[in-house]
Amino acid sequence: MLSSFLLRSCLPSAIRSLPKKARIRNMSSMPGGLQPASVVVLPRSLAPAFESFCQANHGPLPLLGQSEPDKWMLPHLGAVVDMRTICPQFQKYEFGTCTGILASLEKYSEQLKDMVAFLLDCSFSLDGALEQAGLPRRQPAGPSYTGAYKTTVPCATIAGFCCPLVVTMRPIPKDKLERLLEATCSSGGKQGQPIHIGDPELLGIKALSKPDYGDYLECQPEDIPVFWPSPLTSLEAVISYKAPLVFTSAPGCTVMIDLKDTISPSSCLTSEMVPEVHAISKDPLHYSIVSASAVQKIRELESMIAIDPGNRGIRHLLCKDELLLAALSLSHARSVLVTTGFPTHFNQEPPEETDGPPGAIALASFLHTLGKKVSMVVDRRALNLHTKFVEDAVEQGVLKTPIPILTYQGGSVEDARAFLCKDGDPKSPRFDHLVAIERAGRAADGNYYNMRKMNIKHLVDPIDDIFLAAQKIPGISSTGVGDGGNELGTGKVKEAVKKYIRNGDVIACDVGADFAVIAGVSNWGGYALACALYILNSCEVHGRYLRKAIGPSRIPREQSWTQALPSVTKEEKMLGILVQHRVRSGVSGILGMEVDGLPFHSVHAEMIQKLLGVTTVCM
Repeated sequence: MLSSFLLRSCLPSAIRSLPKKARIRNMSSMPGGLQPASVVVLPRSLAPAFESFCQANHGPLPLLGQSEPDKWMLPHLGAVVDMRTICPQFQKYEFGTCTGILASLEKYSEQLKDMVAFLLDCSFSLDGALEQAGLPRRQPAGPSYTGAYKTTVPCATIAGFCCPLVVTMRPIPKDKLERLLEATCSSGGKQGQPIHIGDPELLGIKALSKPDYGDYLECQPEDIPVFWPSPLTSLEAVISYKAPLVFTSAPGCTVMIDLKDTISPSSCLTSEMVPEVHAISKDPLHYSIVSASAVQKIRELESMIAIDPGNRGIRHLLCKDELLLAALSLSHARSVLVTTGFPTHFNQEPPEETDGPPGAIALASFLHTLGKKVSMVVDRRALNLHTKFVEDAVEQGVLKTPIPILTYQGGSVEDARAFLCKDGDPKSPRFDHLVAIERAGRAADGNYYNMRKMNIKHLVDPIDDIFLAAQKIPGISSTGVGDGGNELGTGKVKEAVKKYIRNGDVIACDVGADFAVIAGVSNWGGYALACALYILNSCEVHGRYLRKAIGPSRIPREQSWTQALPSVTKEEKMLGILVQHRVRSGVSGILGMEVDGLPFHSVHAEMIQKLLGVTTVCM
């Protein structure tokens, strides 16, 4: 950085005669009542559009105020500031190209009469938050300011202003992430919350060592890269618009203003806003954040569905926060593949049971409402049956739109990879999350067993291969939902299944998933995942993280989300559809309104009501 001595010697005398409240420094922050801001000066005709652009992308472009043409002062900022001279260094842009570096704009006074100056808040100090968290401050590799990166994340486009988000990065030791999050939230409010934690390629950043602005901060082996939105996004907006004449403060240069009459960012450390960080993927490395209150609600859901009405011993299979982690991963997913189908009644036609399809369709319905692409893969022999389920569900209002139904009968790793990826290329997966809900899972001996230890392999296609192939393809996560340990994905807890579940040494599924959601009835796991997604997407902390602090907030929650949740009415209709197609209860084999031997109206309806009670209460 330039020293204050160099700044004083390089700037014109007009700056030194400014009121004492408006001081000039070439640094990101300083103590006292002064606050740094960056400057963008645009033609008056573009001012309304640029103001709207900043408001639509508040994360990287927090607008403090703007001048009036030919007056060149910003009211209510605690100082009368002459914007022609206040910035230590300006950049001049003509038609999107930087054509000059200027110490002042005094010689452009005539042009400035028809221009408007915007101030963007640069007050949040990452270095200050690091110090508060007890983390050492690291210096960039070069003599400049800490690096910033252009991403492939598009900002919300407004009236011709269209550009990628620019972010800044700090390497943080893995075991200090929670402490950092608390410190940044405490000192910077919403502005202090990061928008990405983990692999930079998820933002389209190919090389951290080559920032687009400034100098690289080196990551140590134990570090996690953490990213925040940067006001340098304004430079990309200026470049993309290609206006005839624009002035901006140079990267790394800010104007110091006195904001004693304004409200400083408040701490977000309330039960609704305090963030928690959770790892949701190792390859690629990816963390998500969510409020503590949302986490608590999802844990309530997990506890509710973990009751054991069949006395199978499933409490021994439970792993804390699997529902939370699965829902977080699904919340970030764009394209989801759902599978279901457990042909336990091998002497009946059809051999399917009533547990599985209702939960799968309930989850698919909510994922679709969130704007995610959803498909379902089933056994080929059951393709027509599941197609009828979906058609009837749409006709009766359980689903708004049909779900594409796929089949898979391949028997090799290459077949599974070809199914999952475009042209079989692992760098181009068609899906980024797989979900199995009450899907027959392959045991260690290669067979498929129901709870009574009967082999049903002749009725089951090797959809397990898709889950196994996904484990070796970066960017695809998986979830298995089960209630007995013989379901696809519950291989994650197979040792507990072998030890505590009757016939577990034979029936235990050998194919695991990243997340294993255990429920007393598998349908409940599907309902709970939909409810957890509702909670996450109604959480302001998580919502901001999902949209990278750009674009409009979806809070308050959209009415369509509430309508897409499972309900007693919709699930009663869905179960009626299955019974109409002669699908039977899994435990009793009864053709009627029951699942796993439990009557719908007294047991399952009550569970749905309890889940909704936790889900829809005000956050």
